[in-house]
Amino acid sequence: MSATTAPIAVPQPHAPSASFRTLMLGAIGVVFGDIGTSPLYTIKEAFTPHYGLTPDAATVLGVLSLVFWTLMVIITVKYVAVIMRADNAGEGGIMALTSLAQRTMPGGSRGAYIVGLLGVFGAALFFGDGVLTPAISVLSAVEGLEVAAPTLEHMVLPLTIGVLVVLFATQRFGTDRVGKAFGPVIVVWFAAIAVLGIHNIVGNPEVLHALNPWWGLRFFLDHGWHGIFILGAVVLAVTGGEALYADMGHFGRRPIQVAWNVLVLPALTLNYLGQGALLLANPKAIDNPFYLGVPAWALYPMIALATAATVIASQAVISGGYSAARQAIQLGYLPRMHIKHTSQATIGQIYIPTINWVLMIGTIATVVGFGSSTALATAYGVSVVGTMLITSVLFIVAMRQRRTLPPMVFWPLATLFVLVDVAFLSANLAKFMDGAWFPIALGVGVFILLRTWGRGRQLLQAEILKDGLRLDTFLPGLMLAPPTRVEGTAVFLTAQHGIVPKALLHNLKHNKVLHARNVLLTVETSAVPYLSDATRLSIEPIADDFYRATVRYGFMESPDVPLALMRAGDQGELCFDPMETTYFASRETIVARPRGGMALWRDKLFGAMHRNAAPATDFFRIPSTRLVELGAPVEI
Repeated sequence: MSATTAPIAVPQPHAPSASFRTLMLGAIGVVFGDIGTSPLYTIKEAFTPHYGLTPDAATVLGVLSLVFWTLMVIITVKYVAVIMRADNAGEGGIMALTSLAQRTMPGGSRGAYIVGLLGVFGAALFFGDGVLTPAISVLSAVEGLEVAAPTLEHMVLPLTIGVLVVLFATQRFGTDRVGKAFGPVIVVWFAAIAVLGIHNIVGNPEVLHALNPWWGLRFFLDHGWHGIFILGAVVLAVTGGEALYADMGHFGRRPIQVAWNVLVLPALTLNYLGQGALLLANPKAIDNPFYLGVPAWALYPMIALATAATVIASQAVISGGYSAARQAIQLGYLPRMHIKHTSQATIGQIYIPTINWVLMIGTIATVVGFGSSTALATAYGVSVVGTMLITSVLFIVAMRQRRTLPPMVFWPLATLFVLVDVAFLSANLAKFMDGAWFPIALGVGVFILLRTWGRGRQLLQAEILKDGLRLDTFLPGLMLAPPTRVEGTAVFLTAQHGIVPKALLHNLKHNKVLHARNVLLTVETSAVPYLSDATRLSIEPIADDFYRATVRYGFMESPDVPLALMRAGDQGELCFDPMETTYFASRETIVARPRGGMALWRDKLFGAMHRNAAPATDFFRIPSTRLVELGAPVEI
């Protein structure tokens, strides 16, 4: 049993219902943790031997200028001011943007197919980011022990793994509670790094010249064409930027925008400048310019605060991963999974156990495999920039016909975004053999899973249609010799209109009875996030107490079929008594065959995913005591 995807629907604007102050504090705690902890490793990575730079005055000012203007162009302008306007009825994230872009194209067109592929690959890269971000963030914070007490170096990896286990274990409490708990901590973190930056700037105020974009341009003039490779390190300053857009449905656009402009951007700027000032005064501080700029008395408290902040940093991509996973499930790219709502006030706040534990295992394996934040930094960035580039392309497709921005503003900005993303992606691909292959391989692996599930569902439905009986010929024949009728209502779940559900055929074959009322129910997922109750359910009579019903949901909603049917009586339609209603569903067993619709290994992969999908009882919230599942093998 599976839901179908409906291409048309009326979008319903959606916004979190909590107070603005609460949402902003939650956004600070969840959304900005990742980008807020980038100062731990960005400047340090820029001056590693990999890039061959020396911390002289012109180079330091040039790198700082590139970092600052990258924050301005990619985060402040691209995401905060522009792309967050491209909300899909209040929802953000690459899957929501993909759906928005596809609605501007004819259904089934080649352009819509390509846009779908881009969106799926972008989502795959985003899931890969959910593995890399917690790994590098927590590891870079705990490595502060190497500065404070070099003898504790051997404890870095065990402590990092312990922190990660605790982080993922607490996800079940939800982003609502986590955000409220983490928000004050991150506010303290931003205040601390801002004060630390000011402390170092006071000792060398000439570093403020780095705010002039000329120093960034001069860097490229001094270092020639290969100076572009430094962007592979500069991009670390904007890791987590995609979370601003992905988590928009959790907290709303305005709280995120205000928090960025008022608190996050000023604090980051001051800290980066402070690290630069330290390097101008003491070039040897390049070993760890963040921690070496901390006064000795504050070093251990700063390590503790940084560890807490990096735990929170990981929260941004983890919660964004939950949102992306639910969107992928509803749009047909992932099998059904158990989804837990963690907030009564904000519908977008969810927890998906399967995604959580897969991310945890992947993150710990990454930490063990790379061993240090410096090794991870060479791999980090490809998935981030790849997702950003795909977001830019999808944004152009989705918004090119809208009047949100005048064309004379929209097209120059769109061109700038793409050029900047391409430059950063090129710089990161240059590190392919040094570790950049890992996020690419991770993204390709997730992409294969998403595409295999999507394509497998299409083949499964095609096989069911090919072998199915037409309803308009089956019912008249059935009524010529009607079987025994029993009291109650039978709801047969089916994804195909006009085809007799296999569950109905099996029920007749084995039980040789029909219920007094028989409803053929299809659950459809629309390409918009939320639908109104008025468009939720439609019921039409077919013949002889047979009815066709359709329940529709947006891709950000969690289906509740019994509740939708119970409300039918309130609208004067067919009445569904919960105690007199039995749900029948067919659960197909996938049989892979050679020379089928996909490669044999993909058929087997789809079969494994299909067997492990959450049962209809959980996903459609059907009471297990009212559900009858009938199995049938299907070859694809």
